[in-house]
Amino acid sequence: MAIDTAIYTAHATATGGRAGTAKSSDDRLTATLSTPKALGGDDGPGTNPEQLFAAGYAACFIGAMKAVAGREKITLPADVSISSQVSIGPMTGKEGAFGIAVTMAVSLPGMDRAAAQTLVAAAHEVCPYSNATRGNIEVALSVV
Repeated sequence: MAIDTAIYTAHATATGGRAGTAKSSDDRLTATLSTPKALGGDDGPGTNPEQLFAAGYAACFIGAMKAVAGREKITLPADVSISSQVSIGPMTGKEGAFGIAVTMAVSLPGMDRAAAQTLVAAAHEVCPYSNATRGNIEVALSVV
């Protein structure tokens, strides 16, 4: 499914792959990349694509929750947070191919559990990361 009109486009360049660098065109993001030992790397001091994806998805999902809360006139706790995990591993039935899976634990302190679960489900429908990954990867959401 395509978007109607782009309202923002991020630009970034990666060099050197998992043991290289990544930089945004506006210089707000400059990251040294390192490959984890589990993936055959040296576990250097840099970040990796899975960490960047986990952080980006979590931040975007909070934005989606804020959008839904605003639309529904719900007050979100000030200290809302998401603990996000992105796992990588071989795909079943696709020799040599790798896939990812996402687990996000959403913390909405002081919010009624049923209301929080409804909000998370609605945010999952509007979040751009959720829409991009839906049907392509496993995404498990929980309210903690």
